[in-house]
Amino acid sequence: MRCKTLNAAAVVLMMLSAGCSTFEKVVYRPDINQGNYLTPTDVAKIQKGMTQQQVAYTLGTPMLQDPFGTQTWFYVFRQQPGHEGITQQTLTLTFNSAGVLTDIQNEPELTK
Repeated sequence: MRCKTLNAAAVVLMMLSAGCSTFEKVVYRPDINQGNYLTPTDVAKIQKGMTQQQVAYTLGTPMLQDPFGTQTWFYVFRQQPGHEGITQQTLTLTFNSAGVLTDIQNEPELTK
C-alpha cells in the first residue's frame, strides 16, 4: 500500500513539474541589449541640416546603412529584459546627395 502511495505522489510531482511554467520566473534569464543605445538627449541634438560627419560624431556609426544607394542610416536598439517582452526603437535618418540630413523618423518616440 505504501509503495502505491509513493508511486502516485511521484507521478503527481512529475506532472506538476513537467510544464515548468510555474517555475519560469525562478530561472535566470539575462537581459539582452543589441544595437545602438541612444538617450533622448542624444536624439535631441540631431537637427535637419547637419552633415553625415556631424551626425556620426554625435550618435556614433549607424547599425545599418541602406545598400541601394540612398543615403539612409538606421540606428536600431533592441532590448529583451529577462522575463518581459521585446522592445525596439528605430531612428531613421535620411540624407540628400550632398550628405545633409533632410528627414528624421524616430519610432517609437524617445521621450525624456
